[in-house]
Amino acid sequence: MKLILASKSPRRIELLKQIHPDFSVEPAKGDEIVPERATPAETVMALAKAKAEEIAAQHPQDLVIGSDTIVAVDDQVLGKPKSHDHCVEMIRSLSGRRHQVYTGVALALEGKTECFYDVTEVEFYPLSEEEIQWYASLEEPYDKAGGYGIQGKGSLLVKGIHGDYFNVMGFPVALCARKIRKYFDFTKTK
Repeated sequence: MKLILASKSPRRIELLKQIHPDFSVEPAKGDEIVPERATPAETVMALAKAKAEEIAAQHPQDLVIGSDTIVAVDDQVLGKPKSHDHCVEMIRSLSGRRHQVYTGVALALEGKTECFYDVTEVEFYPLSEEEIQWYASLEEPYDKAGGYGIQGKGSLLVKGIHGDYFNVMGFPVALCARKIRKYFDFTKTK
């Protein structure tokens, strides 16, 4: 049995290496369809499940991991910024407030899929208009849910977090390690 990550995210690839160094990457290509009236937790699990099952259909004997991350403020899901103005609007909405980062994970093997999620609360400092415009002028926020990357310059906006830091990067490492352990025991690798 092989381990396959159904994502091309460099952050997820790097974080999965913490659990198990030997896996292949085969990104899912399907459309991301969000169920109507779904909660943020239901949304990320549905998206992760679709990705895992798409790749698992081609590799039924291998363990396939699908994952998806969203940012929510007041239960409003913030996707990836579509423009500079959209990014400014997102960062402004997070300024001086707490929001939640949800990551859903799906493990698919032999026609069965296990889904779970983690949530981390993040608080931003109150930001000046100058700080907001500066951050939105960078390349960093445009491929990230919520319009910021905590592992980069976005860390300068964050006052604190409650929960798994790596979940904010897009992959709840410790929780995933415990779920994957029944297939691949990370304590047996160096």
